[in-house]
Amino acid sequence: MRRKVLSTSLMILLLGTTILGCSSGDSKTGDAEKGTPSGSTEATTYPIQTDKTLTYWGEINGNLIGVKNSHSEIPFFQKWQEKTGVPLKFTAPPTGQVRESFNVMLASGDLPDMLEYNFIGDFPGGPEKAINDGYILKLNDLIDQYAPNLKKYLQDNPDIDKMVKTDSGSYYVFPFIRGDEYLRVFQGPIIRKDWLDELGLPVPETIDEWTTTLRAFKEKKGAAAPFSVVSKPRFFNDSGNGAFLGAFGVNRGFYQEDGQIKFGPAEEGFKEYLKLFQEWYKEGLIDKNISTADTKSVDGNLASGATGASVGNAGGGIGKWQPLVEANDPDAVLVAAPYPVLNKGDIPKFGQLNQGYASEGTVAITTAAKDPELAVRMLDYGYSEEGHMFFNFGEEGVSYNLEGDYPKFTDLLLKNPDKLAPAQAISLYARSSYNGPFVQDKRYAEQFFALQTQRDAIDVWKNTQAAKYNLPSITPTPEESSEYATIMNDINTLVDEMTIKIILGNEPVDQFESYVAKMKSLHLDRAIEIQTAALERYNNR
Repeated sequence: MRRKVLSTSLMILLLGTTILGCSSGDSKTGDAEKGTPSGSTEATTYPIQTDKTLTYWGEINGNLIGVKNSHSEIPFFQKWQEKTGVPLKFTAPPTGQVRESFNVMLASGDLPDMLEYNFIGDFPGGPEKAINDGYILKLNDLIDQYAPNLKKYLQDNPDIDKMVKTDSGSYYVFPFIRGDEYLRVFQGPIIRKDWLDELGLPVPETIDEWTTTLRAFKEKKGAAAPFSVVSKPRFFNDSGNGAFLGAFGVNRGFYQEDGQIKFGPAEEGFKEYLKLFQEWYKEGLIDKNISTADTKSVDGNLASGATGASVGNAGGGIGKWQPLVEANDPDAVLVAAPYPVLNKGDIPKFGQLNQGYASEGTVAITTAAKDPELAVRMLDYGYSEEGHMFFNFGEEGVSYNLEGDYPKFTDLLLKNPDKLAPAQAISLYARSSYNGPFVQDKRYAEQFFALQTQRDAIDVWKNTQAAKYNLPSITPTPEESSEYATIMNDINTLVDEMTIKIILGNEPVDQFESYVAKMKSLHLDRAIEIQTAALERYNNR
């Protein structure tokens, strides 16, 4: 098996601008057809009888940081090996350094058998380039022959099948799939309902109602930071401003409208958003430390009553914050607010909505794999009936019991004796609370969202037109990737600079036009051309 040694490219890799390699890698799969796998598939009986140990590289989920130090200590990963019969040797990158560690590993040429990585979002050039450069295998033939469970799922779900392969028809990972529409929406505005009731205010729907509400929180509830969101790793993150950007008809990235791809920060609506948030900041309706706010500070503001509104998830937002606010005020209630609009009765144009296929948590097989067939058989377990139950609910009699045909989590997960939060306990014994090589089950979320306010939030947040305007998971060609990455690195840096300077009042809103001109000079039009071509290729898959 070939291992690539690219020491001369190490510095380039560390800079993250491109990943160098040979023009085409060895392929253990041959010239597989481009469509959905078909033909005879060899069934696997689990546990597999083998004396081989496979190597697996992937991040430890954030829920378990501080709870367990390695994959080998986590019951789910212990039991996964037992159920599949395949021993695994795990390597995990340091927390928060996934991309850097990944690049160093590629440059060293010392690849594991399997890589858990986001090849769409975090690999310059995308999955096709990773295949062409000889890092990961094209999986078409291997899935066709040795992954009957995944193969059947893709045949039965052509919409998902279209998402999980490249423009040229190459399968490259064992995918994470959200198995129900219910699982695709989980984030939005969150507000103190008890404060609204006390002040005689409705849950805000329009931008004007939000302004009135935040003023009342400041003036009548003494909130020092009426609205606050996490600003790490970027100012306002992508959720905090995204929740309000949609009211002005734009988002923070690319979207499609009237047959054209547009870049939100270069559109007039973005200027209107900047104007609003500059006014809110000047008036003290936004956390004065918003540019540096991290998870800890937002949690503290909500717990103390300094903040009455934020943006977060049903689980990690309402689920985490409700006990914090209750500890300080027993009558406190957090509820979801709809994505804001300008005019009462309008349907929000944008809102959080994920695709059925998520590129995070997916697992590729490398060109260094000692036994690709064994790796494929092992990974296919997650798409079997037994594997589906195990990945989503853990082990029967330990982490769940069947009530009829409904898998109910036990108190070990929902009322953990070690005082772990449900998200942490679930992550110990199952994988349904975070991405991986399996199909996520709606029944996990129905229990994970223990509060009625969490379940109601999904219904509130899903009422948007995001599906119409959002782009699917498109990628530039390997040839375009370096050019596109350079353009967008520069433009995104500029947008972040513009956003923080104008909102904090360091520059007037009228500077917006000069920033748009600068975006144009940085070749925004070329980036839109590349995105347009990528969307056309996707639609033709």
